Amino acid sequence: MSISITPHCACNAQVVFKGNRQGNSFLNITIRGVLNLNQTYEDCLKACQECLEACNVCFDSCLKEEDVKMMAECIRLDRECAEVCSLAIGALQYDSPNVKGIIRLMAEVCESCGNECKKHDHDHCQKCAEACFKCAEECRKLI
Repeated sequence: MSISITPHCACNAQVVFKGNRQGNSFLNITIRGVLNLNQTYEDCLKACQECLEACNVCFDSCLKEEDVKMMAECIRLDRECAEVCSLAIGALQYDSPNVKGIIRLMAEVCESCGNECKKHDHDHCQKCAEACFKCAEECRKLI
């Protein structure tokens, strides 16, 4: 028996129940195609992915700086921002019913991280600040 369903993520899925002569049965779920993201989400999703990468690079680089204590707040906000980026990416990819609240939070966290990073002259901090501000801007377009 084969049943096609349309899950919340707007992808095409096929659910197949199978059985064999021994009476064993199993469920096979196949997801076909790619997510049909709303075009307006794509710029925000890309900005979140770039911000996630920049925050991870900045986090790692800050830990290698001579005065790590001076970088403590930057390190903390890099980690927080990266975690919220991951959450936002998932919410955008699967069109979460909570996407608006998540991207609102994302914009706030990006703004905080960007403001901290721009205080430091290190190249990785400046790049991170730029990515954070871009992500905040793209998120706010969807709020």
